[in-house]
Amino acid sequence: MKKIFAVALCCLTFAVLACATTRQQPAASNSANQQVDKNQTGDAKTDNQTAIDTKPLKLTPHKIALAGGKSLTLNLPADFEIVIAAQGLKRPRFFAKSPDNRIFLTTMYNRTDNKRGAIYILDDFDQKTGQFKKIIPYLANLHNPNSIAFHTDKNGGRWLYVALTARLLRYRFTMGETAPTSEPEVLATFPDYGLNYKYGGWHLTRTLAFNDKGKLYVSVGSSCNICEETEEIRATVLEMDADGKNQRTFVRGLRNAVGLKWANGQLFATNMGQDKLGDDKPQDTMSIIEENKNYGWPYCYSFNSQIVADNQFSKSAKRIDCKDVPAPFAAFGAHSSPLGLEYFDSNKATDARLRSSFLVALHGASKRSLKRGYRLVRVRKGAPPQDFLTGFLQGVTVLGRPADVFQTGANAFLLTDDHAGRVFYVYKKTAEPKPDTKK
Repeated sequence: MKKIFAVALCCLTFAVLACATTRQQPAASNSANQQVDKNQTGDAKTDNQTAIDTKPLKLTPHKIALAGGKSLTLNLPADFEIVIAAQGLKRPRFFAKSPDNRIFLTTMYNRTDNKRGAIYILDDFDQKTGQFKKIIPYLANLHNPNSIAFHTDKNGGRWLYVALTARLLRYRFTMGETAPTSEPEVLATFPDYGLNYKYGGWHLTRTLAFNDKGKLYVSVGSSCNICEETEEIRATVLEMDADGKNQRTFVRGLRNAVGLKWANGQLFATNMGQDKLGDDKPQDTMSIIEENKNYGWPYCYSFNSQIVADNQFSKSAKRIDCKDVPAPFAAFGAHSSPLGLEYFDSNKATDARLRSSFLVALHGASKRSLKRGYRLVRVRKGAPPQDFLTGFLQGVTVLGRPADVFQTGANAFLLTDDHAGRVFYVYKKTAEPKPDTKK
């Protein structure tokens, strides 16, 4: 039996591998969140990355003042500071920067399927307090708006893209506007039905990412926890032109890829595995997304540094060969629920702990006793994921759930907490605490 012991707040013990494995991945190093270095499908490109430090980061308690004389203590590197930049929001999710360098933020109201989502502008940052003085409602009554993106087309037209459960919309964007000044165009439609969202079967968020050639990528989750889909669009990442034309399936086999990020010419995605294989499998993952690949779901999954075949589909005519499934770039403890991610390249980040690294928001396991997720981890090629920000879970009490990370300066970023309705601002103390929206 293989065992991998965590070194931070959680401990993962994996059972004897019961299912047939088709290919061995490189062994994962000991960590609270398991990482698998990606060799089989091509290494992630780096930007003059120096020698990798595999030691856990040293975190220290930071006390954050709350309203009513209360406080919250979170753990991060000693020379970083954390403040609440905005609060009182209803399930804040993902960020985007507009062409006029303002920060836009989606909210999804609560965890039900609803049409009360909204988009806000975070504006007028106060250097002394580390807070946004203005939280401007931009668009309301939206159907689960998880992700937005801005894009300037080849003719200089500026657009805001809004990913809803059933539709992909775009609005022509006017610099400085505080509400849409145009009617939306519908670029694509998606299924908006499935198993009850409350029970984890129906994945109703869509996530957007543009590459540097103007192609748009959209993740669409599965309709179920574990099944063979009847609709081709489910459990995929789609590719299309900026106007919605030439839509096609870019990759398959991603059960719920909520995080999408282009970095150094490669598309990265976080993905959550199924929930019916017990407490310790499958691992949640982060992968480099390569055209026409199948990432395994529902036939294969990651566990104990291997790609494993799910035996319940052993007689299916649709099953795939698990040896053809790309190994993940990183793997996390089962049910950690990785969501948004941000990359700090060496041309922008000056702190060695962030340079050439991803920060990944682990939303956390619904089964709180597992003590997995509820933190922000650093992911680097060649090193296990390492805790960068912890403290959102105290015992079995949830104090926050990280959702997205957005770089605002060389060594600074914003972080959403969709449980307590807060946006945190984290920065290195030696740098001025002013978000640089021209990142």
